[in-house]
Amino acid sequence: QVQLVESGGGLVQAGGSVRLSCAASGGTFNRYAMGWFRQAPGKEREFVAAISWTGGTIYYSNSVKGRFTISRDNAKNTVYLQMNSLKPEDTAVYYCAARVQPIASLIRNEYNYWGQGTQVTVSS
Repeated sequence: QVQLVESGGGLVQAGGSVRLSCAASGGTFNRYAMGWFRQAPGKEREFVAAISWTGGTIYYSNSVKGRFTISRDNAKNTVYLQMNSLKPEDTAVYYCAARVQPIASLIRNEYNYWGQGTQVTVSS
């Protein structure tokens, strides 16, 4: 059973930066694709970014492309989401997800394990 624990969320002003971390345990992290999703109040959970097991393939949603960067450190079993130039519309609970496949995916239902989420609030 894979366990994912997110950290790094909080309150930040518009234009600021936050780095989220997701620590994985209980599985073969370096064989999994990883993703970040977010869910704002009253909205569906949406794709943010994904990275393949080697880090060689990365996807971003159009809304965060150029502002967010996903990365991973397989030696530390951790995936990161660096978020810059934050906007109030980035306010959401951010979830880390693991896919028991090496290929990254934008599709929520293709991920097998989820973290509990971390709140990011961007004030205007």
